[in-house]
Amino acid sequence: MNKPFILSLTIGVFITVLSCSTTTKPSNTEKIVDKTVYGNIEKAYFAAGCFWCEEAIFESLKGVKEAVSGYSGGHTKNPTYEDVNTETTGHAESVEVQYDPKIISYETLLKVYFGSQDPTQVKGQGPDRGDSYRSIIFYKNETEKMLAENYKKELGASGKYKKPIAAEIVPFQVFWKAEGYHQDYERNHPENPYVQNVSIPRLERMKAQFPELLKK
Repeated sequence: MNKPFILSLTIGVFITVLSCSTTTKPSNTEKIVDKTVYGNIEKAYFAAGCFWCEEAIFESLKGVKEAVSGYSGGHTKNPTYEDVNTETTGHAESVEVQYDPKIISYETLLKVYFGSQDPTQVKGQGPDRGDSYRSIIFYKNETEKMLAENYKKELGASGKYKKPIAAEIVPFQVFWKAEGYHQDYERNHPENPYVQNVSIPRLERMKAQFPELLKK
């Protein structure tokens, strides 16, 4: 076995391990109880790479009751994880963010959304590449559309990034909840290599950026 082949094989294995498609069996870790008293709950929908990462990021914010992993933006009904991974359904791994607008605004969710990813990466985030990992803001009404478009324009004109902002802004149609073992995946599987090397570092970078927005 020659060295180039060994190197290629090693890189391939490393990328596979550090992929959102790596799965393990559910654990019995109990979910942390959020004692916040919520009022009327609104829902917002986002996609930006692996939904394990996005779910953990949004659930750490004050005013977010829960973030649910799922699929949106495609053309097939009742997609499964395996279906979406084929990159033929049009769906992206997404999250449904259930939040109290009296505690956290949609504008703040947008701020965290853009700040917790590389918004210039096209069709992917980090090691996760492909249509199913593209960045999308799914707006439910004209107000959300306006806020998303304005923030995207401001970010693009800020000079912070050398490349164009890649996030799509499209009307919300339907959200399909992902399989049960994907929910709270980062919390339940801290031993997973992808969680250790990608999810947790991404979450920690967000926390360092927005400490004032975090749940205690």
